[in-house]
Amino acid sequence: MPSGRTHDRITFWGLSPLVGLSYFLSRNGKLTLLIAVSYLFSGLMFGPDLDIHSVQYKRWGIFRGMWLPYRSLLKHRSIFSHGFLIGTIFRLLYVLIIFTPMAMIGVAIAQLIWGFDWNWQRFSHKVIQLMTTQYLQEAIALGIGLELGAMTHVISDYLGSAIKRSQTKSPKRTKNKKNSRRKN
Repeated sequence: MPSGRTHDRITFWGLSPLVGLSYFLSRNGKLTLLIAVSYLFSGLMFGPDLDIHSVQYKRWGIFRGMWLPYRSLLKHRSIFSHGFLIGTIFRLLYVLIIFTPMAMIGVAIAQLIWGFDWNWQRFSHKVIQLMTTQYLQEAIALGIGLELGAMTHVISDYLGSAIKRSQTKSPKRTKNKKNSRRKN
């Protein structure tokens, strides 16, 4: 398994080809920028290794405590942290579950102080409507970037593990033969 520094390098190495490919396919600078930023965010801070005490976990600074329940819920490299699509969706749902109560408290305090009208049902309906109609391309670009950042990490984990396994399985006959001769 590559180190956090190696994962960061891989993320940065993948950025230029990703930007080139996404601009070539979309011909849209804003969508390309959204994919690139979400890819970097996912690769550096929102990736699969939030389930252990990792570089990604440490980068959350004073907010890293919000990932403690996540770490205790998941086994490292489980399908819910390292799984294709499932890992990213699970992390997004986790963040939504963590921030929703805080947002509700914030809105309630703001209503008491400023006395404005607020309806969570209308707000949720409006957000869903915006994401499915007006900002559908942006939502898809954001999802693609988040998933590509996570998958870069997962693929490098599996390739690194496969290389280590193949190196440890290769026979070292010369050493074994010498050791067995010495014993006789």
